[in-house]
Amino acid sequence: MSILKVKNLYVKYKTKDTQTLAVNNVSLDIKEQDSIGIVGESGSGKTTLIMAILRLLSNRITEVKGEILFDGVNLLRLPDNELTQIRWKEIAAVFQKSMNALSPVHKIGNQMSDIYRIHKRHISKSKAKQRMIHLLEMVNLPSRVYELYPHELSGGMMQRVAIALSLMHNPKLLILDEATTALDVVTQGQILEEIIEIEKELKTTRIMITHDISIVANMCKKIVIMYAGKVLESGDVKEVISNPQHPYTKGLLKSLPSFKGEKGKIKGISGSLPDLRTSVQGCIFADRCEYVMDFCRKQTPLDHDFTKNHKVACHLVGGIKSAEKQIKNRSY
Repeated sequence: MSILKVKNLYVKYKTKDTQTLAVNNVSLDIKEQDSIGIVGESGSGKTTLIMAILRLLSNRITEVKGEILFDGVNLLRLPDNELTQIRWKEIAAVFQKSMNALSPVHKIGNQMSDIYRIHKRHISKSKAKQRMIHLLEMVNLPSRVYELYPHELSGGMMQRVAIALSLMHNPKLLILDEATTALDVVTQGQILEEIIEIEKELKTTRIMITHDISIVANMCKKIVIMYAGKVLESGDVKEVISNPQHPYTKGLLKSLPSFKGEKGKIKGISGSLPDLRTSVQGCIFADRCEYVMDFCRKQTPLDHDFTKNHKVACHLVGGIKSAEKQIKNRSY
């Protein structure tokens, strides 16, 4: 059963003289207890997509079209007072460096308990404390952290507190937006392992935003590749990574060092993202694609079901080696 459906979502940033299409016709279907990794370089629209789902985009500078259905309810049409009953209770988020939101002059326990009792006013202080200590222990923090101030904690400990806060009401959907990027590799690995154990216990659905495709390979069941506001490839994470069909996905994988097999040179993707203030004709990735053909610059590729669990938006679907043959055999 689907817990979240995003249908034909467009998000446009408006300024005085121009408009930027940050999310361009994105559709997602996320099932209960799924784990989805959304990957792409900075400027691909990943965070804008998440902020649209949470409805945290400013109406003064954005235009949003499409549907975002959470348990069948369109969040984009929901009144603010009803949205607050869903946001943070049923949908929670942990952002990059979210520990910066902690008050430096209040103890961790007081901050957590106050936030908890805002939504559950009937809960006593002692029961709220028990709940907060339990959450701290879930993210592998000792109970003494309850009595400490933020400056007495390391970065990794503060990020664990932020994750504990997001789990306060046992949300159905947990969103992690670069939640461990600022941490060292060892701490990052520990927290990611803890997140997997927590979601098994709470039966939570997870969306993870990251630049690192290797994290998604180890942490998620499904993967979504975003570029310049569009989804270029998506599907079962093992299938997409073992048999990538879009040149951008292949480029992301080539940029990672390999610890198995023969040593090879790490290859980056040349060029940069297109200017989204102007409309792009044809494939959005054409200027950076090493397999680009004239036709790619004229026709926007549509989503193609490469397999049942693997979608690609590319004219070269079926393998890069057969690209020229496919183009010649098509009639347009």
